[in-house]
Amino acid sequence: MDVAAAYRQLRKAFEDGKNEPGAADFYYGEMEMRRHDKSSTPRAERGLLHGYWLLSGYGLRASRALVWLAVAMLTTILLLMAFGLPQHSPTQQATGTVPAGGGRAFTLDKDDPQNPTTDRLTSKRFERALNVTLNSVVFRSSGQDLTTSGTYIEMASRLLEPALLALAVLATRGRIKR
Repeated sequence: MDVAAAYRQLRKAFEDGKNEPGAADFYYGEMEMRRHDKSSTPRAERGLLHGYWLLSGYGLRASRALVWLAVAMLTTILLLMAFGLPQHSPTQQATGTVPAGGGRAFTLDKDDPQNPTTDRLTSKRFERALNVTLNSVVFRSSGQDLTTSGTYIEMASRLLEPALLALAVLATRGRIKR
């Protein structure tokens, strides 16, 4: 009988006995055995387990997930300040003609956001980047005009940061449930 199976059986016995803290300890041990088992655990699964361990301690370490969330948010803020926020907010211009029969025909043009050439790391840009990042954690669009790079940075953060927040919430829930 391999060690991971023994941990699994012990965990199940603790869960059946309503001993959640003990079951969590054996769950952690079971996952560690699976992560280190090169003979029966496929390489891809070991890679996923390693990532799960690294990001949140198998869903049992909320502090680890929160630290990764803070690192991801700080990275997003710095990337947005450096590459994602335009130098100036694009302005809209309305041009058009008034037809002879009455009515109006106007065209709205909006300049494309341009990357700044200087002063990328200012307090004003930090505030705007922080706003975009905080909004991205809860899947809301920031409403900010972003450069093309900024749009991709925001999309990546809208996937990664809520997942890290969810891992932290699940780990906290597991602690409270015990």
